[in-house]
Amino acid sequence: MKKRLLPACLASLACVLDLGVASAHAAPVAPRVIIVAGWENGADTGDAPGEYQDWVEREHLSETVPVRGVKEPILRRNNDGVYGIVLRSGPSELMALALDPTFDLKRTYWIFTGISGVNPNMASVGSVAWARWVVDGDALRELDDRTIPKDWPYGLYAIGADRPNTLPEDPNHYGSVTDVAQLTKAYALNQGLARWAYGLSKDVKLADDPEIARRRAAWPASLPASKPPMILMGETLGALRYWHGEARNDWAQDWVKLWTKNQGVFVMTNEESQTNQKQMRLLAKWGYVDPDRVMVLRSGSNPSMPPPHVSLTQSMGDEGPGQNIAFDNNERVGAPVVAELVRHWDHYRDHVPSAP
Repeated sequence: MKKRLLPACLASLACVLDLGVASAHAAPVAPRVIIVAGWENGADTGDAPGEYQDWVEREHLSETVPVRGVKEPILRRNNDGVYGIVLRSGPSELMALALDPTFDLKRTYWIFTGISGVNPNMASVGSVAWARWVVDGDALRELDDRTIPKDWPYGLYAIGADRPNTLPEDPNHYGSVTDVAQLTKAYALNQGLARWAYGLSKDVKLADDPEIARRRAAWPASLPASKPPMILMGETLGALRYWHGEARNDWAQDWVKLWTKNQGVFVMTNEESQTNQKQMRLLAKWGYVDPDRVMVLRSGSNPSMPPPHVSLTQSMGDEGPGQNIAFDNNERVGAPVVAELVRHWDHYRDHVPSAP
């Protein structure tokens, strides 16, 4: 009946209200996969890439989609149900997306992407890692390393503990837990899903770069940092502090082992993974997302400490030469996972894949 009456009532306020009610009851959109990027250089397409552009162009995310409460376009999609979001203002935009009734995210798979500092003891610039844990490097105790006891390796240690590399005695102490299942410092991802994703992508051909290859020669041949880009599984450490250097790299390796009870290995570090996962865990607690469908894929744009004979100040923040290869390889490794989920959506919609 509404179709027959529509031309006659377009100017009617009652009709407009009626259409608004009908729209409010429309079935929400259910993305199959959402790729999450942290930032972009300039435009989303057609210029120098950031974390988002390779995904936008190669996955043909040509349509922008509004998100309630967000003025600037952050969400794109293609015709296969693949979406991309760039967090221009930070993780609060994940909350805006989840709370927008236009979307149903309960069966959506997530790939949190981006570039990182890479642990030279585990991989080289341009390498890509699927994480099993995201470890939080914030909210800790800190003493000046020049004033620490002689038997301490550094002045960073857990709140509630009395020295580095120990967990607090009180498992309920602010900012700390001793049971990783409680997860305030080590956010466990679905490891079966991470292994499945790694299995699909481990043989992907990665890009290399002559300048990056030249820089690799500065590292001892025994270290993975001297090898061409590789694909591996390894943990992401998120910390708001932009740290750098061998001493802090030792801390990062130890911190990841400590909070994962010697099960995790530090590979990548950045400033936002921990806050993103806090947001996702909150959304999962409220029932908006499925935490078992969350993946984290990071690629190395620069080493987390300098090679021999290079100063800390020269190496600190020297990301530029490695960024493009890190953007490129990140999408290359994630692409087969996205393609598989879309190709067999009838199965993966209700069955989360896993590998032993």
